[in-house]
Amino acid sequence: MRAAIYARYSTDMQSDASIEDQHRLCLRLIEGNGWREAETYSDRGLSGASHLRPAYQRLLEDARNNRVDVVVAEGLDRISRDQEHIAGFFKQMRFQGIPIVTVAEGEISELHIGLKGTMSSLFLKDLAQKTHRGLEGRVRKGKSAGGITYGYSVVRTVQSDGCVTTGERIINEDQAAIVRRIFEKFASGHSPRAIAGSLNDDGIDGPRGKGWGMSTIYGNWRRGTGILNNELYVGRLVWNRQRFIKDPSSGKRQARLNQPEDWVIEEVPDLRIVPDDLWNRVKTRQKATRSAVISEGVTRSERARRPKHLFSGLLTCGCCGGGYTIVGKAHYGCANARNKGTCDNLSTIQRDALEIRVLSGLKDQLLHPDLIAEFTRAYQEEFNRLTGTLRQDRARAERDLAKVIRQIDQIVEAIAEGMFHPSMKAKMDELETRKAQLETELRSTDDAPPVLLHPGLSELYREQVANLATALNDPATKTEASETIRSLLSQIRLVPEGDALAIELVGELAGLLALGTNKNARSGEATGRSVTLVAGVGFEPTTFRL
Repeated sequence: MRAAIYARYSTDMQSDASIEDQHRLCLRLIEGNGWREAETYSDRGLSGASHLRPAYQRLLEDARNNRVDVVVAEGLDRISRDQEHIAGFFKQMRFQGIPIVTVAEGEISELHIGLKGTMSSLFLKDLAQKTHRGLEGRVRKGKSAGGITYGYSVVRTVQSDGCVTTGERIINEDQAAIVRRIFEKFASGHSPRAIAGSLNDDGIDGPRGKGWGMSTIYGNWRRGTGILNNELYVGRLVWNRQRFIKDPSSGKRQARLNQPEDWVIEEVPDLRIVPDDLWNRVKTRQKATRSAVISEGVTRSERARRPKHLFSGLLTCGCCGGGYTIVGKAHYGCANARNKGTCDNLSTIQRDALEIRVLSGLKDQLLHPDLIAEFTRAYQEEFNRLTGTLRQDRARAERDLAKVIRQIDQIVEAIAEGMFHPSMKAKMDELETRKAQLETELRSTDDAPPVLLHPGLSELYREQVANLATALNDPATKTEASETIRSLLSQIRLVPEGDALAIELVGELAGLLALGTNKNARSGEATGRSVTLVAGVGFEPTTFRL
């Protein structure tokens, strides 16, 4: 009898010697029955819940080709833990006339298939539930439930009982700087593809030690994947957002979203890398991008592309309301007049001339004294708000530190009176760690230099406005400057007036310009421009005419 030995162990954490141990037991059984060993089929680090195992499939193929007379294993669960698969394996072996003999159960019959198959399936389900419970317990303590997030490093410390801690992590400052760089770049208007390209050009390794990709950065906002969607960067640990189910046909895991009420969320402020204002800017831009791409339930992926020119997609015809698009090489014209013949506006304008005209008009208007005064007022208001926040944070840290010190003193007094319990040591370690964190936080506020109000705010404002065109031409600031201007405009209307085109700006930027011209417009002074406020901000867009 040609006996085939099948041996398997489940995970990489199990010893490779397990295969040798199984082989030795099976060989003893073969010799006791007077058979001879034909071949040993072994799968290392592969779950018995999957039938897509190389050695397992090779054993089936050799059995079909009559190269095996009997199959020997340590136990039926080594061959498979899935009811369907073990039943199918038994059917195939019985069809070929090949008995299955195990060290634990002897010769396998239909009774073994029913009972052991059910027990193996229940074992897998019970194991999954216990593993899930254990991981949830670690998460609720603020620890990692597995894997390591980019921006953090694993911490291994030996406890008093000799065990090594698991799930502990600290911020990796080098990687944290890269995370903040990604957030800043995206909030400034750079695309995930451009960010990944710049990181690869700088020779920075990605999370898996390889190059960066677009999906690594953007991920999936619903599933919380990708650098930009990981809430751990703002000190919030979210776990159980999704679960994985194996596809019976392919054996591959498929992700399924869990209901929000099933999520486990824990605050871990000591792991914060990204400040709230930067996180919110990124989320705002992501939401705006999704809104542009998905309209009335229809996905228009082309809308996610970055405009080729500064005002592309914002230009409309003042006669028919249709779009003004590129005609020829460098001119804008009414698309309805050119393509459909439904508009009589045949006036065109050169792209460079349009951009220069709009930017020059913006620069002149933004230097109005009223706008300079508004900038100074807003700057001072934000400065006062941030100063008040710092004072509040320091007062909170001082209160928390006083509370922690009182709790430490109470535990020390209890121990001095003989009321010691092993749990007190863990609580004392936790309080000492918190005390050190608060003291470090207070020292950092003491060492921080005082922030002084800029003495020449109005001159600073004038300089920034004067450099508007430079910022739009500088590769380092072009993307952010373009995004900022476009975000303040909802539309640019081109209205024919004789042989020329008048330009009307519509949106928040138009309302800002109106702050500096309303007084002159109402007083009848000649400004060379006119201002129209349509129904007030909040009802219809504000319009400004250049």
